[in-house]
Amino acid sequence: MADEPLVLGIETSCDETGVGIVRGTTLLADAIASSVDEHARFGGVVPEVASRAHLEAMVPTIERALKEAGVSARDLDGIAVTAGPGLAGALLVGVSAAKAYAYALGKPLYGVNHLASHICVDQLEHGALPEPTMALLVSGGHSSLLLSTDITSDVRPMGATIDDAAGEAFDKIARVLNLGFPGGPVIDRYAKEGDPKAIAFPRGLTGPRDPAYDFSFSGLKTAVARWIEARRAAGEDVPVRDVAASFQEAVVDVLTRKAVRACKDQGVDHLMIGGGVAANSRLRVLAQERCEAAGIRLRVPRPKLCTDNGAMVAALGAEMVARNRAASDWDLSADSSLPVTDPHVPGHAHPHTHDHVHEVSKENLYS
Repeated sequence: MADEPLVLGIETSCDETGVGIVRGTTLLADAIASSVDEHARFGGVVPEVASRAHLEAMVPTIERALKEAGVSARDLDGIAVTAGPGLAGALLVGVSAAKAYAYALGKPLYGVNHLASHICVDQLEHGALPEPTMALLVSGGHSSLLLSTDITSDVRPMGATIDDAAGEAFDKIARVLNLGFPGGPVIDRYAKEGDPKAIAFPRGLTGPRDPAYDFSFSGLKTAVARWIEARRAAGEDVPVRDVAASFQEAVVDVLTRKAVRACKDQGVDHLMIGGGVAANSRLRVLAQERCEAAGIRLRVPRPKLCTDNGAMVAALGAEMVARNRAASDWDLSADSSLPVTDPHVPGHAHPHTHDHVHEVSKENLYS
C-alpha cells in the first residue's frame, strides 16, 4: 500500500470546499466545509458568496484533512484540483490554492474534470472501476449519461439534460412547496410518507421519437408547479407528501429507465450512479431493481461520496499518478465549461519540470 500514490484533492466547483486525501484507492481523509446555510435564504447558490466562503475555508480545511489522514504535506505525491466545470469564481479559488501548495511543496499538479471525478470516487468504495463502465451522474448542475473506457483519458457523453438538471428540479419544487433549500434531501424525506402513484406527472423525453439518452425536467417542473398552484387557487389543501412522492417517482423513473437502456444498447454490464441526487433513496432502490432485472451490476457510492467532495478529486488524481498521466502546467486555468471528454488538463512540460522548485520550496516555502 505504501507504493500507491498519496494524493490530496481540492474541490470548489460550487458551494462545498472539499479536501480529500487518498492512497491509491484507499480513502484517508474527507474534509468538507459547506456554505449551504449562507445560500439558503436566497433559495439557491450565489456564486460570489460561494467564492468568498472558499477563500475563508481553504487553508483550515486542508490542514484538517492532513491531520485526519495522519500525513505530512511533504509526503504527498501530487495535488489534484477540480479545473471545471463549475462556477468560475469558485473554481479559481481551488485552482489557485492547488497551484500554491503544489509549487511550495515541489509536487506535480493535476487539474481534473468534476464529472470524471464523480465517476472515479466509486473506486474508494467498490474497488477499481470496470472498463467500460456506464455512469449516470445526477446533481444540481448535471444530468448526464457517460461511457467511460478509461477514466483518465476516455469518457464519452451518451446523453445529457437539454434544460434543467434533476437537482434543479428538486430545488424548484421544494421552493414551491415551501420546504426550503436544498430541495433534494427534504423531498426525499417527505416522499417516503407519500404515494408515488397519487398524481400522474409527465415523463420527459420518453416518446418513441425522443432522444434515447437525453433528459428534460423543465416540463415536469412546470407541470408540478401548475398542479400545486391550481390546488391553492381552488382553496384546496396541497398533499405535500403525495406531490413529493409523485414528482420524485417521475424523475427517478426516467433516470433509471434511460440508464438501463444505455447499458443494454452499448453492451455494458456495469452501471455507476453518482452526483448529489444519487443520495436519493428512491433512485437507489429503483435502480437496483431495474439493474437486477436486466443483469447489470449497479455501483453507487455511499451518500457522502455522491455529493461534491475532495475525495473524488483525490481519487482521480491518484489514478492519474498511477497511470503516469502528464501533470498540468503552472498556467492551468479554471474552465467553467470544461467538457467531460477532457478528464484532466495535461501539461506539455518536461516530466522533471517540478524539480527546480523542490529544493527551494522544501526549506523555505512550506513549514
